[in-house]
Amino acid sequence: MRARWQLPSTVPPQAKAELAEFSPIEQQILFSRGLVTGGLVRDFLTAPADATEDPFLLRDMEQAVARILAARAARESVVVYGDYDTDGVTATALLVSFLVGRGISATSYFPNRFEEGYGLNEDALIELRRAGAQLVITVDCGIRSADEVALAASAGTDVIVTDHHQPGRELPHAKAVINPKRSDDGYPFKELAGVGLAYKLAQAIARTLGEDDPAELLDLVAVGTISDLAPLVGENRRLVTRGLEELNRSTRVGLRELTRVSRFEQGKVRSMGVSFGLGPRLNAAGRMNTAEAAYQLLMTDDSSRAAQMAQALDLTNRDRQKATRETVQRVRSMAVTEGGVPPLIFAAAPDFSEGIIGLAAARLVDEYYRPSIVAVRGEEVTRGSARSIPEFHITRALDECADLLLKYGGHSAAAGFTLRTERLEILLGRLNQLASKALGTSEPAPSLTIDAVVDLGDLDQGLLQFLDRLEPCGSGNPAPTLAARGLRVHSKRTVGRDGTHLKLVVGDKGRWMEAIAFGQGPNLQQLPERIDLAFRLERNNYRGQETLELNAADWRPSETSA
Repeated sequence: MRARWQLPSTVPPQAKAELAEFSPIEQQILFSRGLVTGGLVRDFLTAPADATEDPFLLRDMEQAVARILAARAARESVVVYGDYDTDGVTATALLVSFLVGRGISATSYFPNRFEEGYGLNEDALIELRRAGAQLVITVDCGIRSADEVALAASAGTDVIVTDHHQPGRELPHAKAVINPKRSDDGYPFKELAGVGLAYKLAQAIARTLGEDDPAELLDLVAVGTISDLAPLVGENRRLVTRGLEELNRSTRVGLRELTRVSRFEQGKVRSMGVSFGLGPRLNAAGRMNTAEAAYQLLMTDDSSRAAQMAQALDLTNRDRQKATRETVQRVRSMAVTEGGVPPLIFAAAPDFSEGIIGLAAARLVDEYYRPSIVAVRGEEVTRGSARSIPEFHITRALDECADLLLKYGGHSAAAGFTLRTERLEILLGRLNQLASKALGTSEPAPSLTIDAVVDLGDLDQGLLQFLDRLEPCGSGNPAPTLAARGLRVHSKRTVGRDGTHLKLVVGDKGRWMEAIAFGQGPNLQQLPERIDLAFRLERNNYRGQETLELNAADWRPSETSA
C-alpha cells in the first residue's frame, strides 16, 4: 500500500448553502465529486434512467439504419461480428436478438482469440461471404480495420462498423462507421461501451419503425458496460441504472443462472456483482476457449440448459484464475529483478496463453504501478497485450511505433498489438524510451482520492443509505473512499487461502469496527499499532445478520500520538 492520498478540499460556505439538505459528511462527498449545486446533485441522483441521447446524433446512424432495413426488405443474410470479451459478447447477443425479433436473418460470429486474434480478419470475412453473408455489422471492433473492410467490399459484402475504441489515422470505408470518438462526430457523450453503441443502433432502428425503445435489452448493456470499465457517468450511468433494474427482474434465464453460480442474491445485483461475478465468468469463455459458450448462455430460453452452461462457465473461470496467477508469477520472475522495477514491465514467452496475457498485465500494473506488457512470442509473429497507468497513454505510445506493428489498437489504459517477432526487441527498446521519458526519474505511485475524512462514530445506516444513492459505482464514478485518522489496531490476522487477506478490528473514541484488507495478508507484520485508514463503507451479511464493515483501500502509519 503506497498510494498518494489526495485529501478533500473544505466545502466553501456557498456550496454548504446549496447542499443544506445533506449532512456535513454527505456535503463533503458531493463536493469532492464536483456536485456543488443543488441542480447538479438533482441531475446526478434523480435523472430519469431512460433520458438517453438521440441515437441519430451519432454520425452515420441514418446510413446504418437504412442499410439494415434494406437487408430486411431484401431478406439478406446479416452477420454480427463481435469481439470475444464480455462487452463484445453482450453487444452481439443484444444486436442479434433485436434484429431477429424484427424479421432479419441475423447470426453471430466471434473470431477465435488463439487462431485469429482480435477484430476483423480477412480469412473470416472471405468465409462469411462464401456462406452467404451480404452484410456484416461489427460490434466492439473494426475501427482500425480499413484493409479488412476494403477486402469485404471487394468481395461483395457490405460492412457497418460500430466500435467505441480510438480511431486510427484512417477510417474504414464502410457503409457506416459509428463511433462517437470520430473527430467529426458531434454526439454529446463519447464514452459509450461497445454494447452501448449496439443499443443505440437498436434504438435508432426501433424509432424508425415506430416502436418504443428496446429497454428489455438494457440488462445486457449494464453487464457489458460495467465489465468493460466504461465510466459510469452521463449516459452510461443512466443506461446502467435502468439495465440493473432489468437484470434484477431475472427475465433472462442465462443471467439469472449466472447470478446464482456467482453467489449473488437474486434481485439485489449491483455493479459490484457484475464486476466480480457475472462479467469475469462471461469473459472467461473467450479467454480460455471461445466466446461461443458465453453467447449461447445469454441467448438461451431453456432454464435447465442455462443452469448447466452457467456452471460450466464458473468452472472455466476457476481455471482462468489459476492460469492468471501462474502467469503473473512467471512474468514477475522474468521481468522484475532485485535491481528494482523497470519503467516498463515486459515479458514474452511462446507458451503464454493469449487469453491470459491481458489479465496478467493488469495484475502487474496493480502490483507495481508500471505500464506492463505480456506477449506470446511465436516463431514469426508475436501478439502482446498491454495495460498502463494514467502517466503513460499506451495507445499513443504504440502510435509512435506504428511502423513496427502489423496491427494494434486500444485506448489510454489498455491495448493489444501484433508484430513480426524479429522486430520485438526494437519495439521493446522504443517503448522503454517512451516510458522512461513519460515517467521521469521520480517513483510513480497511484493517487487515492479521499472523498471525506470521518470518525468511526459518523458511520451508520443513514450514511450507508446515502452512499447507495450514488450507485451504480465503478469506473468514472468510484464508490466513495473515506478516511479515518489515528485508529488503534486492536487485532489483526490473516484470512483466506494462503493468508492472502488481512482481517482487522480498529477503533477510535470508543467505537470498534471490523475491516478487511484484500490482498494485504503479506503485510501483517508491517502494520503499526496506530494507522490512518482509507476505506469504503460496506455491508457485511453473515448468517442473515447485516453489519457495517470497512473495506480497506490503503493505510499509513498515523501521526496521532498514542
